[in-house]
Amino acid sequence: MKKSLIATAVAALSLGVALSAPAQAQEVSACLITKTDTNPFFVKMKEGATAKAQELGVTLKSYAGKIDGDSESQVAAIETCIADGAKGILLTASDTKGIVPAVQKARDAGILVIALDTPLEPIDAADMTFATDNLLAGELIGKWAAATLGDAAKDAKIAFLNLTPSQPSVDVLRNQGFMKGFGIDVADINKIGDETDPRIVGHDVTNGNEEGGRTAMENLLQKDPTINVVHTINEPAAAGAYEALKSVGREGDVLVVSVDGGCPGVKNVAEGVIGATSQQYPLLMASMGIEAIKKFADSGEKPEATEGKNFFDTGVALVTDKPVDGVESIDTKEGTDKCWG
Repeated sequence: MKKSLIATAVAALSLGVALSAPAQAQEVSACLITKTDTNPFFVKMKEGATAKAQELGVTLKSYAGKIDGDSESQVAAIETCIADGAKGILLTASDTKGIVPAVQKARDAGILVIALDTPLEPIDAADMTFATDNLLAGELIGKWAAATLGDAAKDAKIAFLNLTPSQPSVDVLRNQGFMKGFGIDVADINKIGDETDPRIVGHDVTNGNEEGGRTAMENLLQKDPTINVVHTINEPAAAGAYEALKSVGREGDVLVVSVDGGCPGVKNVAEGVIGATSQQYPLLMASMGIEAIKKFADSGEKPEATEGKNFFDTGVALVTDKPVDGVESIDTKEGTDKCWG
């Protein structure tokens, strides 16, 4: 009987120790899913996410589409992240509508999903979007181009080098923002190509890369060789457009504007390849996204939108060495210091 009481006491003591021991910290894992792993914009995004994950002790796995527009690989990555028990997903979607069911499946599994740079359609399909104000980014370069041309803006011949035929939201926002800034009636601001302004020569798609930019520029020059303003979805497309213009001796008399503000793009502004670009901060988007996932894992708290907006605004700045009155800008020296920080 005495032995039985001692055994019971020891068991109770052991149970007490087990109950009072501090719980082990929960391991937090996260996924970064980008459109490609070659575009410098997404390379910088991965850099920011990786550094912040290491700082906070978050396990990060990164995935990407094979090319811009490869949604199938992104859907497969989401499935993998769900199976792995990720606490959060950072996503730049190639197909902003088509990927929504996969995103909803992740959210139903208790995963925080943050769209980076490119809002989903609808935007609330993700828990939050960390992004540049892409409409403002387009508007800044539109205002700059119009002010740079002055009176000649009323007779401009404008080419639009967009992203893809599917017109993801970032494409529409930059395109329509440029028109708004330039003084063009955008008709339906949620749609590309329904405008009637005679200054618009046409639209073509680039897939966001240099080869696509060159081909699109060549196509539009065939349509109208007098084009003198080119709006490009991003800086790789702008670099391709410049090469097409150079091949016909037009590189010196066409105003090229863009969005991204990466280090190569800012260098192109300094060299006169691009007149002005709107600078984004993808490293910040991704690092703040990792912080948000860690906070969600620790407290269940989700990120909130910037006041007055339906997303969290990570900032934008116009970069040019040819400033104009009425449009706030920074020069290429400052742009280089900040590029994609």
